[in-house]
Parts: sequence; C-alpha cells; structure tokens
Amino acid sequence: MRPAEEVARAAALAGPLGELLPPVDFCCAYGSTLLHARPDASSMVDYILGVPDPLQWHSENLERNPDHYSGWMARLGPGAITRLADNIGVGVYFNPFVEWRDKRIKYGVVRMKDLAMDVLTWDRFYLSGRLQKPVHVLVDNWDIRKINTINLKMATSASLLLLPAEFTEYDLYAQICSLSYMGDLRMLFAEDKNKVKKIVEGSFPSFQSMYRPLIQEYIAEGLLKTSSYGQQKAFHQDCGASATNELFSYLPWTIQRRLQGRFASNCKEMPTRASVSSKDVAATCVRKALRRRVMVSSARQAMSGLLASGGAVAARYLGKKISKAWKSRTV
Repeated sequence: MRPAEEVARAAALAGPLGELLPPVDFCCAYGSTLLHARPDASSMVDYILGVPDPLQWHSENLERNPDHYSGWMARLGPGAITRLADNIGVGVYFNPFVEWRDKRIKYGVVRMKDLAMDVLTWDRFYLSGRLQKPVHVLVDNWDIRKINTINLKMATSASLLLLPAEFTEYDLYAQICSLSYMGDLRMLFAEDKNKVKKIVEGSFPSFQSMYRPLIQEYIAEGLLKTSSYGQQKAFHQDCGASATNELFSYLPWTIQRRLQGRFASNCKEMPTRASVSSKDVAATCVRKALRRRVMVSSARQAMSGLLASGGAVAARYLGKKISKAWKSRTV
C-alpha cells in the first residue's frame, strides 16, 4: 500500500472516534478487514477502545448512541453494562453491527487498568493475544506501547518453546499467531480453519517489523542461529536446558507458577524463578496454561456477548462466523 493510501486508510479507520464515540485513551483497529485493501460491504472493522472509567464512558455513549446497545442493556444502563463485562465477560463490552456512514463496525470497551494487566501478566490472555498480532493503532498510549514490548517478548519465548529445533520465519509468526487460539471454543465450529494462515500471509511485513528486533536479541544472546530459506529466514534454536530455562524465565509468572505447585495456589506474590527439566516439560506447561486461559476467556466472553446483544443480534453474529467457518472447510 502506498503512503498516500495508508494515510487515507488511517483517516477512514479513525473516523468513528472523532465523529461518533466519546474520547478514549487507547484505540486500535484489528481483524481480517485490515488485510484487504477493498473489503466487501458486509465486513466489520473491529476496534478495541481503552478508557479510564467504563462506567462514565458508557454513560456518555448511551446519551450519544443509545442505538448501539441492545434495547434491554440500554434500559438497564451503564452500571449493568460494566458489571456484565467485569463479572460475566473478561472486562470487555462489545457493541457489534454498528452502522457508521457506509461502514459497519464493532467496538469493544475495556478499562485501561484491565488492558494493561492482561497485556503484562496474561491473566486472561484475551487482549494480550490480540496485541501480539499486527493491529492499526489509532490512539496511541505510551504505557500500553511500553508493556506491549514485554508482551511481544513473552509471545516469542512461548512460541520458541513450542517450536522444534529448526523452523522458518513464517513458522515463528504462525506459532505466535496461534497462541491466542489454543483452546478457543470458536475454532471448533465458528472460525475459518485457515485463519492463522490468512493473518500471517496477509500481514507478513507487519509481523517482521514487530518481531525482527526481538529475533536479533535472541540471536545476540546465542539462543538462535539464522540462515536463509528462499526469501525467508530459517532458524535453529538451542534446545538445551540452559536455553530452555532462559526462555521460560521470560514468560509471565502466571504461566511459570504452574510449576510452583501449592505455592502458586496459596500466594498472590510472584513466585521464585521456576526451573524446567527439559524443553518438552516447558512446552507442555505453556500449552496447558494457555489452553485453559483461552478456553475460559473465550467461553466467558461468548456468554457476555450473548447476554449483551440479545438473541437476534447474537444469532446474526454467530451465523456470520459459522458461515465463514463453513466456507473455509468446504473449499
């Protein structure tokens, strides 16, 4: 995409923020729509909006845009909206199928503190997984940008533990992209089976700009060696105990504590550094921890969305997802 087209695209994506919605502290656009220069008319542009106080934000948005909410949520008011997001969901409240000009958008509202906590600790592994993939940041926030560099390093480390000794640059980005879909119930019936492939192939240069500086760090530390594989880079990683433990130490303590036994369940503080006996043990720990987190978070958010949207809208959204999934399985 040429620079002029990129500027025009960014302006179009940012349009709803200035014209439609109350101010936010952070915003990014994401999803398959961003992979296509000319998305079809039925596509939705997805946004994550970080706000300091969801109660206040929804109060203002209900005055501006009551039609964005289901009838019963609008009647219950902002208190019920935030309680639903916090107590049933994972802290994010989505309004899908919002019409703006000739576009259709979906936006999720999250408390900045909750966004930062998930990005830094993977306690829910919902928005942290989203920010491990390329997104279009429309309202930048220095704190989120800073802690997301830690998130990217943790994602790289987790992916290296799950990959074999030799792999390509594409394999690495595909594994990173796959982390947030491990255990996601939607992948069984309501997601495109080629989703990861399409994301990586459609955003390969963006993945490179995000992760190549980290890859260089790992090469400098002796954890990776690189060679050419066609136009891609190929890698060989050290799978020894020392390298494995170093990678494992980069993971959030919410993952490391799986090896801490009783300490992890009874203590709120960060545990001492865990030690793993082999790469297989580390990979199993990562895989089990992420599958559990993703499964719980996706189920909670799905229930929250069903209650928030009401039956008709939820059925419409689920039908759209299932249709895409069915097409991907019948090609």
